[in-house]
Amino acid sequence: MKKLLGRLASGARRAANPAAPDDAAFFTTRFDEADLPGAAVDWADRAAAIGAEPIDRSRGLALFCAAWERDHHAIRLAPEEVERLAARFSFVSVPAARDVIRQDERGAYLLWVLEGTLAVERVQPWGGRARLAEARAGDVLGEMALLDAGGRFSTCATLQPCVLAVLDAAGLEELML
Repeated sequence: MKKLLGRLASGARRAANPAAPDDAAFFTTRFDEADLPGAAVDWADRAAAIGAEPIDRSRGLALFCAAWERDHHAIRLAPEEVERLAARFSFVSVPAARDVIRQDERGAYLLWVLEGTLAVERVQPWGGRARLAEARAGDVLGEMALLDAGGRFSTCATLQPCVLAVLDAAGLEELML
């Protein structure tokens, strides 16, 4: 969607002033997403690769509802509405030192941290690794790549065992219907 809107906007600018330079890449901080290899990574594939295990649905739901209530930016929903939303998520436990999201892969899921801590890091062009943040309970990771099917900006790795709520593309589509 982002690429489509960008193409439409740049086409309109060029039509208005054909001599104007195409400066769409002026503020770019990453490589062109067309260089990204392959299809989007599905959660089922990643879960199998990192040893993620499903947790009891009632425990996951309780953690999800508690996280929703703690977030003062969240829309105030009735408990049954939060449960309807949570029905589209799966709940998993992930061991420490596992990459749940990898930089530059195409994303097909988002993660909501319910317990634990994850490192959010970006490998720089010269090879250095920069820690951008640490994600904790209530933080959402990977939402932009899910929404625009673009590449992931950073790698997110568990620093300790974590419990995550996972929403994949199919679940997001169901929520939008």
